[in-house]
Amino acid sequence: MLQRTIPIAILCLSGVIMIVAYFVSFAVSWSETVNVWFNILSAVAFVLGAGNLLAVNLEKISSRRPGWAYAAITLVSFFFMLVVGLLKLGAVPDPKNPLVHFAGDYETSASPYGWMYEYVFSPLTSTMFGLLAFYVASAAFRAFRAKNVESILLLGTAFIILIAQTAAGIFLTGWIPQDSVFAVLRFDSLKVGITEHIQTAGMRAITIGIALGVAATSLRLILGIDKSYLSKN
Repeated sequence: MLQRTIPIAILCLSGVIMIVAYFVSFAVSWSETVNVWFNILSAVAFVLGAGNLLAVNLEKISSRRPGWAYAAITLVSFFFMLVVGLLKLGAVPDPKNPLVHFAGDYETSASPYGWMYEYVFSPLTSTMFGLLAFYVASAAFRAFRAKNVESILLLGTAFIILIAQTAAGIFLTGWIPQDSVFAVLRFDSLKVGITEHIQTAGMRAITIGIALGVAATSLRLILGIDKSYLSKN
């Protein structure tokens, strides 16, 4: 019973403190203490995540399941970055403290840690997003079909933004003077109107909806209505 009651009580108390701190000045120090608790729990969560990464990938390697070689590469990369990051191997010496190893800069590309991040991780991330562009294009081709009014608006908006981003937009409407009454028909003007007015209004509506959802979920957690984060045991 206490295994469920104590976590709920801690969550409720922390949530109330964080809310009260916005309105009452003497509770600000309490909220700072709660933030420290949160940072400690986040650090523990990183350790648990690393342990889960090891367990999943080691099980895949030991059982020789399909893709076990990728799991081995993941673990090798994980341990390499962990060791060079924690020990600051190859760190560039600090000019103010050249004899203090841990004072050196290990995030620069001249160090192994920074080099791996700059020339291995970043290019791989760019490659992944570059490959996703083909999936997005395929999904857009299936979605942009003029079946109803909504899809027509979506297709028209995508066409305007796409053309405005290319040289075709300047070629087609660039001859329209900027100071004329017909300047609103230029593709660059249409793009600005869509991105700065229509899109902004839509994003604000989505942001307000998300904020209301977060507030509702937070109240459910603080009041102890939602207990999905607790173990069923």
